[in-house]
Amino acid sequence: MSSKAVLFDIGNVFVHWDPRLLYQKLIPESDALEAFLRDVVTLEWHTEHDRGRPFAEGVRILSEQHPEHADLIRAFDERWEETIGDLIHGTIDILERLTDAGVPCYGLTNFSHEKWPPFCAQNDFTKHFKGVVVSGEEKLVKPDPRIFEVAISRYGLQPDATVYIDDRIDNVRAAEDQGMLGHHFTAPGHLEADLKARGYL
Repeated sequence: MSSKAVLFDIGNVFVHWDPRLLYQKLIPESDALEAFLRDVVTLEWHTEHDRGRPFAEGVRILSEQHPEHADLIRAFDERWEETIGDLIHGTIDILERLTDAGVPCYGLTNFSHEKWPPFCAQNDFTKHFKGVVVSGEEKLVKPDPRIFEVAISRYGLQPDATVYIDDRIDNVRAAEDQGMLGHHFTAPGHLEADLKARGYL
């Protein structure tokens, strides 16, 4: 039996994700929007939700630091689904083709444990995964090597036969450090070509 497998990141591989998609609706002035995303709702702050911190706690902490923005900060939790943009249909097509060909596909995502179940309920493509490691459930975030070790152990992956796909190069490098075959995702067409060249499609 083939040991080939594919391990996918989710955000900006299957769906566009960017807090700007929400906040450009709420902060019409461009300089104010840039300052808010740079200084208040930062990636570093949100990463703690991906690490397992409840959204309510994160909102409380940040609102205490920036009380003048409390309503905008709360929107990140209450309107979180608006940070998700369009589906990347080309990647979904590749996932379906891989599963149809019998190549097992898994997910490894930096994602809040609170937001992951409703995301899955709204996105049928997630049903194609044989399993998904969610950072918020593990209390580990990429590129921590330990979260890659969780995926390898849990799903019995053979690293040198597993392609890992992510839009962030630091995560790809971390997967390669675990012996995986890395693919830095930029577009579905490039991914398709790489998987064909490696004999997965």
